Amino acid sequence: MVWIIVIAIVAVIILWLVSTYNSLVVLRNRVKDQWAQIDVQLKRRFDLIPNLVETVKGYTKHESETLENVIKARNTYVSATTPEGQMAADGELTQAISKLFALTESYPDLKANTNFIQLQNELQETENKIASARQFYNDTVLKYNNKIAVVPSNIVASLFHFEKEAFFEANTNERENVSVKF
Repeated sequence: MVWIIVIAIVAVIILWLVSTYNSLVVLRNRVKDQWAQIDVQLKRRFDLIPNLVETVKGYTKHESETLENVIKARNTYVSATTPEGQMAADGELTQAISKLFALTESYPDLKANTNFIQLQNELQETENKIASARQFYNDTVLKYNNKIAVVPSNIVASLFHFEKEAFFEANTNERENVSVKF
């Protein structure tokens, strides 16, 4: 009789461990999936940028510094190898694009160019998708980080070395107003 109780308790503990481990793996994979969704949208944005820069370049020949900053920020993202590096590079690019759009306010011909308008609309649509993907990513990271921090699942998380994931946060530059000097 005692053996049956001991076996039942051990079986419940093993089932709990397996269940908790599996839920942690599922959440970790969701975090990776959500990051991949952000990455897809960021790559779409980066594919649009060269066309946008070329369109703007024809109208703003003496504004090369702003265009160079956009290209530099894009290249920084492409060379980033970690999600954290990509997050930082994304912040730089967001700020550079904001300056680029602010700059175009001084060029009425550019603002009326249909190619520019189409690229700007596509970029805006992509920015909205990025914002949405960031929100889903951060929600998923929150669930995952909570799961590895709360008792009793934190025991399983520490046994199997589940690590906290970083949130996608706006960097300091993204929180500031964009200033453009002519």
